[in-house]
Amino acid sequence: MLDRSWIAAHIPHQGAMCLLDEVMEWSDAAILCRTMSHLNADHPLREGDRLGAAHGIEYAAQAMAIHGALLADCDGPPRQGYLTSVRGVRLHVPRLDDGPGALWVRAERLTGDANHVMYSFSVEQAGRCLVEGRASVVLDASALRGATP
Repeated sequence: MLDRSWIAAHIPHQGAMCLLDEVMEWSDAAILCRTMSHLNADHPLREGDRLGAAHGIEYAAQAMAIHGALLADCDGPPRQGYLTSVRGVRLHVPRLDDGPGALWVRAERLTGDANHVMYSFSVEQAGRCLVEGRASVVLDASALRGATP
């Protein structure tokens, strides 16, 4: 199990924007993370008194970033990845912060290469799927600047 301090050292998200608390399991194909950050009153994505379900996409994106860091297995600074598309997103609840217990964030790598990756993802709580979908990520946008179409 990898904790929040390991996560913060390996992804670009810092401080309160580092949303995931633990990596529970991972393989070359998938990752499962756990968090209680959705219940924090000072959550950086909270609007008023609520944390909308669409923010589950950010939780999933951070799980993908952690997965990429684990696969890269390097001690250098974290690579900046960018979500380029989300598709088939289904929000099964209006908000993330009104249910009991931890959020479980799963991401499964469907396909990809050194700079582009596609994942399916889900955010669950107490065995109930809250958010699910697919996301495409560019892992190093600076490497694409010199590329020609």
